[in-house]
Amino acid sequence: MTEHDPPSDWPLCAHARRIRARHDWWVVEHGTGPDILLLHGAGGSGHSFRHLAPLLSGFRCLIPDLPGQGFTRTGTRGRFGIAPMAEDIAALCQAAGWQPRLVLGHSAGVPLALQLSTLMQVERVIGLNAALGVFEGAPGFLFPLLARALAATPFVPAMVSRLWGNEIKVRALIEGTGSHLDAAGIAQYVTLVRRAAHVDGTLGMMAAWRVDRLMAGAPGLTVPTLLVANAGDRVVPSKISHAAARMLPRAEVREMPGLGHLAHEEDAGAVLAAFSDWLGR
Repeated sequence: MTEHDPPSDWPLCAHARRIRARHDWWVVEHGTGPDILLLHGAGGSGHSFRHLAPLLSGFRCLIPDLPGQGFTRTGTRGRFGIAPMAEDIAALCQAAGWQPRLVLGHSAGVPLALQLSTLMQVERVIGLNAALGVFEGAPGFLFPLLARALAATPFVPAMVSRLWGNEIKVRALIEGTGSHLDAAGIAQYVTLVRRAAHVDGTLGMMAAWRVDRLMAGAPGLTVPTLLVANAGDRVVPSKISHAAARMLPRAEVREMPGLGHLAHEEDAGAVLAAFSDWLGR
């Protein structure tokens, strides 16, 4: 382990390794069976699937930290957008010898999964609280501009890490999404926020993200897709999934009550039950 690697007790650490393919990827390979690729959302890491991966028995779960986030070190800063990041994930799969026919994404991982379906032989996509829409009104205009400005300012990531890398601030951020995590879950996000490189990668991703461009080509995204939405999600309301399903040729929505944006971290069993029949088709 080096200073760039996670703590020894990091979730799924025993199943992790590094792979160099344009970036220096931190990846987890858990279980045996057909490959399923799990893609986390912005600001998270592959650890967010720590409860779900062990439940996906009969599959080999392939879980990379996205470029610049978690413990994947960025090789090229100019590749934080949806299309280049999907290309880099496809290159990672080739380098690692992975052949995922099923891709499960959470939040911003869902646009990546759909984009990846145009590059690889992906047979199905599952989206959890899919970030397939844009903020409404002024935030939709201002947030991307703000993210670009912050990402271009060298001292911002370190400042955010210092000011927000504590339990009180992180718990407030998590609960603001509508989710409630245990002490261990909060501590893991504190670890991420305290890493200036992780904050930098998250800001870079937010600055380059253009879901509107992806969804403009929705008629061509013909991969069968199941969108699982949670009524308690305060970040991506369930109406986003319903609107996206009307645009995608082969998509359906299942809505769950009670859980928030990080539903798969709150109750992985309930989330799995929401798509297990579709998974087994």
